[in-house]
Amino acid sequence: MAEEKNTQSNEKQHGRKESSARLTSVIRISGKDVNGSLSVERAIDSVKGIGRDMARAMSYALENKLEIDPKDEIGSLSEENIAKLEALIKDPQKYGIPRFMLNRNKDFETGKDVHVVGNDLIFANRQDVSRDVTLRTWRGARHQYGQKVRGQHTRSTGRTGATMGVTKKQAVKPGAPAAKSDKK
Repeated sequence: MAEEKNTQSNEKQHGRKESSARLTSVIRISGKDVNGSLSVERAIDSVKGIGRDMARAMSYALENKLEIDPKDEIGSLSEENIAKLEALIKDPQKYGIPRFMLNRNKDFETGKDVHVVGNDLIFANRQDVSRDVTLRTWRGARHQYGQKVRGQHTRSTGRTGATMGVTKKQAVKPGAPAAKSDKK
């Protein structure tokens, strides 16, 4: 009985349950190695292309549609549950995530609403910029010259290159006589 109380108090202190399942230290989700001791929601958030709001929406879908507790440690999930999580990340609209939360609405090439993560997101952004540069749009020209693109002021910020610096006038040597004035 005393041992049972110790385990319960230990669970309350550390905020996690002692599970008989093996805890994996590193899990790979969408091409990203994630610490296995993180909660599922925090682990989803660490994937490039998924922010806090999207992670919260996905954890809601996990809990209600896939019956996976988002507060569980990601390392304690089974392979089957990790596959379900991967499917949710690949196609969030299928699991009830609203269209406005996706990061590529009306994709230029396909015309569909998709959510891109990881290296695919980096590649898609790079392609968008290179297309703008090739078409010589205003945005493309700004990108090409390394200027601000979104209408920010550039008078005082965003300056690059070597600084000019300010040089002081040479000080008078100590002990030298003061300059004579011709006032009478």
